[in-house]
Amino acid sequence: MSHFFKPKVIEPPVDPMKGEIPADSPEPLVEAPDSEPLEIQEEAPIVVEEPVVAKADVPEVEGDEAMMPEVEMPESAVPEPEAVASPPEPAPAPPETAPASPDPLMAAFPMVAVIEEKVQKCIPPELTERVKSTKKKSTIISDAYPYKKVMKSAEYERQIELLQIELVKMQAWVGKSGERIVAVFEGRDAAGKGGTIKRFVENLNPRGARVVALAKPSDSEKGQWYFQRYVQKMPTSGEMVFFDRSWYNRAGVERVMGFCKPNEYLEFMRQAPEFERMLARSGIRLFKFWFSVSREEQLRRFMGRAKDPLKQWKLSPMDVESLGRWDDYTQAKESMLFYSDTADAPWTIVRSDDKKRARLNAIKFMLKDIPYDGKDHALLDDMDPLVVGSANDIYETGEQVVSTQMSANAGA
Repeated sequence: MSHFFKPKVIEPPVDPMKGEIPADSPEPLVEAPDSEPLEIQEEAPIVVEEPVVAKADVPEVEGDEAMMPEVEMPESAVPEPEAVASPPEPAPAPPETAPASPDPLMAAFPMVAVIEEKVQKCIPPELTERVKSTKKKSTIISDAYPYKKVMKSAEYERQIELLQIELVKMQAWVGKSGERIVAVFEGRDAAGKGGTIKRFVENLNPRGARVVALAKPSDSEKGQWYFQRYVQKMPTSGEMVFFDRSWYNRAGVERVMGFCKPNEYLEFMRQAPEFERMLARSGIRLFKFWFSVSREEQLRRFMGRAKDPLKQWKLSPMDVESLGRWDDYTQAKESMLFYSDTADAPWTIVRSDDKKRARLNAIKFMLKDIPYDGKDHALLDDMDPLVVGSANDIYETGEQVVSTQMSANAGA
């Protein structure tokens, strides 16, 4: 049997001051009976009619801003679109100094910048322009060289092969006869000494032909007699030794760069002729080659090496420094020749602006002087006197000034 009863309504508290129910008071709570729950009918949702709002003539906005409610405002208060002041833009931040991107050429070939800086400081502008304007490698730049073009490769290859056969003959004779041969290769930087030595020994038996290229002396070697470390490299019976630079470092780079004291230099000049006289009298055949290169050709080779990854190792700080000391090296060379060009050990000058002619004539000069078996005289008789000769016959422009002054002083 169903029981109907009136639910007990809990009234909200009355405000004693106003005697009415506060507007924000919670709705009356209905206390349900303990027996059966009261089925409460849901009320229909209250629909609030929105007032008609006059829309301002503003552009439509998409996204989240499109969901914002429109605000009613009088037409007079709606500003014209062009009258709307845009917010001030923030002041641009000061640009950061970005690190300059490295030049790929400079990064790959760091000696390019070093050479360029040295050239600008030390080389006459007209000489630099002359070198840079000569595009063809086959063109000889210096007017003092007796030829205007380098030797053709076909003729060079033909002759170098025949001469290397003669060198093999000579080595066989040296080994059989027990001779000892020393060849000294000196000259300015980039004069072509190393390339010529390579052609000398290219087809020789390395057991009987050595190349000596000493580094700077160690602390122990600095305390020795100056010639001592070179004496240790002298050949034994049946052997040939090729010095890529020699004891004449003291007369050249050490003097110009100040690596030796003046008294050490003077003592070297006294001892060098005696030292070489002892070598010659002991039976050693001594050849002293000075490779002479013009200033224009040296500059061209330096600039070429700076950009060549296979030749950059040939450039050292001393080489770069020599660009600005041309006159100092000229004076050092002439002083060296004056004191050490003797009958027992004469100097042979090889003009090397054309490397091909320089190599061929240096080889011919040595072969012609050695009495080995089976010599091809016809091949050696055409040695070029304009390229190879004595210190009195072969010299560069501006040289022989110091030696002439020394000769005059000696005569006085």
